[in-house]
Amino acid sequence: MSSRVLTAVAWPYANGPRHIGHVSGFGVPSDVFSRFMRMSGHDVLMVSGTDEHGTPILVQAEKEGLPTRQLADKYNRVIVEDLQGLGLSYDLFTRTTTRNHYRVVQQLFLGLFENGYVVPKTAMGAISPSTGRTLPDRYIEGTCPICGYDGARGDQCDNCGNQLDPVDLINPRSRVNGETPVFVETEHFFLDLPALAGSLGKWLASRTDWRPNVLKFSQNLLEDLRPRAITRDLDWGVPVPLDGWRDQPMKRLYVWFDAVIGYLSASVEWAARTGDPDAWQQWWINPDARGYYFMGKDNIVFHSVIWPGILLGHNGEGDHGGRTGPMGELRLPDELVSSEFLTMSGSKFSTSRGKVIYVGDFLREFGPDALRYFIAVAGPETTDTDFTWEEFVRRTNFELANEWGNLVNRSISMAHKNNGAIPAPTELRDIDHELLSTSRASFDTVGSLLGQNKFKQAISEAMRLAGAANKYLSDTEPWKLKDDTARRDTVLHTALQVVSDTNTLLTPFLPHAAQKVHEALGGTGVWAAQPEIRTVGEDDAPDYPVLMGDYAGEQARWASTPIEVGRPLAKPTPLFTKLDESLGVTGPDWASIAT
Repeated sequence: MSSRVLTAVAWPYANGPRHIGHVSGFGVPSDVFSRFMRMSGHDVLMVSGTDEHGTPILVQAEKEGLPTRQLADKYNRVIVEDLQGLGLSYDLFTRTTTRNHYRVVQQLFLGLFENGYVVPKTAMGAISPSTGRTLPDRYIEGTCPICGYDGARGDQCDNCGNQLDPVDLINPRSRVNGETPVFVETEHFFLDLPALAGSLGKWLASRTDWRPNVLKFSQNLLEDLRPRAITRDLDWGVPVPLDGWRDQPMKRLYVWFDAVIGYLSASVEWAARTGDPDAWQQWWINPDARGYYFMGKDNIVFHSVIWPGILLGHNGEGDHGGRTGPMGELRLPDELVSSEFLTMSGSKFSTSRGKVIYVGDFLREFGPDALRYFIAVAGPETTDTDFTWEEFVRRTNFELANEWGNLVNRSISMAHKNNGAIPAPTELRDIDHELLSTSRASFDTVGSLLGQNKFKQAISEAMRLAGAANKYLSDTEPWKLKDDTARRDTVLHTALQVVSDTNTLLTPFLPHAAQKVHEALGGTGVWAAQPEIRTVGEDDAPDYPVLMGDYAGEQARWASTPIEVGRPLAKPTPLFTKLDESLGVTGPDWASIAT
């Protein structure tokens, strides 16, 4: 694998706080992968930000009685704080309302335009009759004209996967207020996807290592590609960089077009902020780099067809040919890591329906690693998964607290009580050799699974090692070896070595707990670096918060490292707090927690 790894993480929309269903798709999986890749010696660039354009932002601002920019500022900060609390190790988490983003989006647009892949076209646009405001395609739903599904969106039917236009829907209605939209003729620019279908097909055919559901879905989309509008009639978004368009107050680039370009613009911003403005090219133009994109399944079409189509058109690689665009010959995604939905009582989390658990509330009550563990071991990696409080309590109490936390606590407690430091081993027996061999082999097993983004299998293998260490202690009974201190010290040294190894294996999943275990074993310094909220500025624009971090120092490495004999040990404190089992029946009293 390349030493340069781009982790491109789906952009959370800034019209409200994010819930745990969101971070189960884009957040935790991308961070587990990035932390593992850094530990394995790869140079990782993990980027994303808040998606802040489009009509939904305008609608929410109106509801809250705030200016549009002020609403975006509000939820940008909320999301930044939540993701920082969850420990997502972004090299840069930024936003789309920056001048840098505008510049990069406009350059991509011009590259497409000059190569003939952006064409003007008259279309029927949906207008709200009560407000006169443009309705985005996704804010219109109705019956799919192809499969008859009642609940198809104006851009795509989730039932049959076909691309749609709002005017095609049977009985269309606004998701904002239920009214029937009015369709009016308007001129827009369209991305000429049919002219890119051939190149997209050849590229998709080469993606043999993708998850089968993602690849099959993407290939099916090619059968009915149509030109797709990339401008909209509204005043909140990136201006169209062409004479006769840039100064029109009600013509902006469509939010879906500018959001996917954010992966590139965030990389450009990161390079500038770290003092090497050309550094982004090592991940975007370097042929040896690899790009991994993380998202929920409802975003597959934008990452497997539309974003690659934009890149191909910019590079001049569609039916019309063309020159390499102003950003250089940009790399297409190497792998899409798409998660299914985390549901609750069988339905998607829904803020509007009151079926929601916000990330911030969850973190304040239970901390980050319990949520990270649940998402990794029981999340929607390959199938929709129902979140229940009963399952969360069971996983936290019996796996995190009893299996892993108790192993750490009793191993270090016995060594602290009897030796005050990590004891020296003497002669190893077969049972010791067997456990240590299993522990060393786990790095290849778990590492291979993480490299394939098989998170459930990977964390289950790591926890299996913890179970083996617990059985080892039960079988060897070091607490009974008062008269054989040499054997007791060997057993405790062996157990502590496996605790250290298991902690390394679990570090990508549980970075906060991993830091505590590192310190409990007498370690100093940073073991698992956390992201920092930094306030940055841009020209004469308002300052804004970003997530950045220093992840390149002397930190955890993906290897079994011999523990240091004689390193002092302090009496450990519990790693995880067990939850009241009644929580599994009722769930938390969020109102009480908030006050």
